[in-house]
Amino acid sequence: MDTKIVLGMISFWEVKNHSDLEKIEIMASTIWHEHYTPIIGKEQVLYMLDKFQSSGTMQDQIDKGYQYFMISFESKNVGYLSFEKREKDLFLSKIYVLKEFRGKGIGKKAMKFVTEVAESLNCEKVSLTVNKFNFNSIKAYEKAGFVKKGALVQDIGNGFVMDDYLMEKTI
Repeated sequence: MDTKIVLGMISFWEVKNHSDLEKIEIMASTIWHEHYTPIIGKEQVLYMLDKFQSSGTMQDQIDKGYQYFMISFESKNVGYLSFEKREKDLFLSKIYVLKEFRGKGIGKKAMKFVTEVAESLNCEKVSLTVNKFNFNSIKAYEKAGFVKKGALVQDIGNGFVMDDYLMEKTI
């Protein structure tokens, strides 16, 4: 796969170095504190940032087959996404856009990019998990063609759980 894909004013490039992972870690902190604190609370946000959104954790995921992409809009880093191919499924692990850049079609183009990648890898579907109380994201996923397939509650340690829906989009 090319390391940089351009869709209009939005580009996606594959992250392959520690410097970019550190940029994503900083962006994740901004997004998570702002978006998830009202949903899951500050303590769980801090725990999940450390456990799932640190540059070291992301590098471990890359080493295990995940791909990370920075999202750029008008030459500014505005978000990131990550996925892993799992047999005939492309699992969308992360897709985040900074608040001030939402509503500009970036998420829609990102979903188009993910779908195109899934098609190129001969996947039959794209799947993801989303917090049950993340109503705006659920609505956006449904608008993009995803359907709820069930509920998942996963113990992530330290007394915290992820209370999610599994959503899928058939390709």
